[in-house]
Parts: sequence; structure tokens; C-alpha cells
Amino acid sequence: MQKTPRPQLDRSAWIQAAFDTLADEGVGGIRVEILARRLHVTKGSFYWHFKDRQDLLDGVLETWKVGRIRDIVKQTRPEAGHEEAQLFHVIDVYSASRNNKGILIELAVREWARRDPAAALIVEEADAERLRCARDLFVACGVPLGEASTRSVLLYAYVFGVSMMNCEKFEGDLAATKADINELITRSRHPVKPPPA
Repeated sequence: MQKTPRPQLDRSAWIQAAFDTLADEGVGGIRVEILARRLHVTKGSFYWHFKDRQDLLDGVLETWKVGRIRDIVKQTRPEAGHEEAQLFHVIDVYSASRNNKGILIELAVREWARRDPAAALIVEEADAERLRCARDLFVACGVPLGEASTRSVLLYAYVFGVSMMNCEKFEGDLAATKADINELITRSRHPVKPPPA
């Protein structure tokens, strides 16, 4: 009887399994033997791709940072003549997202960063890039730099806050409330420049 060959896992498969564990159990749950069981392989397979657990954790943090930055750059890269509509789209996409696993990973990474200086640096880099991208989109809409910086912080405070809340039982018109919040975030004290002709 022929044995079924074991699946060949690459580095990214281990990192994805680590993200799944991070969402469920936090960074403390990311242990080589647990991941190996989850992936149905031996611990020896792990050491083909990583020096040790710390190497895996570094890979998880770097993958998280790169993914978060890639997403925000994609969403906020100004498109000439469509900057204002794009800004509303960014707010809508990030505030309407109910990606529970993504939220759990975000919270777990931030909890990790409270106790680990390396994780704190990664979170700081990702947040700085998120804020810079949002600020640059506000600037592209004609908002002065200082005000654009303030609005980018307000935008992120809103989208992160609303992602952690369950507003379904809110007594009021939730759609109208969200529309009002969008307007408050995007309305400038200065006129928005008209799109180029």
C-alpha cells in the first residue's frame, strides 16, 4: 500500500497558520508544536523555513505590516479628478468592513505591541503609513496639510472604533448616523478644490 506523501509547506503556510492562531489565542498561542498539529506535519518541517519561534514571530509581524501598508496605499492612492469620491469610498470600505478575523488579528497585534518593543515598532510604522496615506488623500482633495493631518487621525479613530463596536442595536438611523460621520470627517473649513477640467 502506497503512503500518501506529506504536503510540502512553505514559509507562508506557517505564517498563515500563525495568523489563525493569533486571531484565536493571541501571540502566546503561537507555538511550533501547536502549529505543526494544525498543519498536520512534524515539527521538523518548521525548521526548514525558520531558525526558531522568534524568526516565525518576526515573519508574522513583517507580513502583517506589509499587508496593512499595501492595503492602505491601494485604497488611498489619489486618482486625478476622483479624489473626493475616493475619500468617501475609503471611509465606507473601512467603516463597513465586518471582517471579524481581520479585527481579531488587528487587536491581537496591538495587544502584542503593548508588551513587546519589536511589535510596538511594527505597529508604529504601519500606523504612521496609514495616517500619511489618508493625509495625502485629504491634501489631494484641497485640504491644507495641518487640517489634513487632523482629519486623517479622526478618520482612523472612527474606522478602528466602529470596527470594534456592534452598533446594530443602536437606537437611531444607523445609515444616517454613518453618513453624518462621513460628512463631518470630510467637510473642510476650506473649500475643496474643484477637479481639474
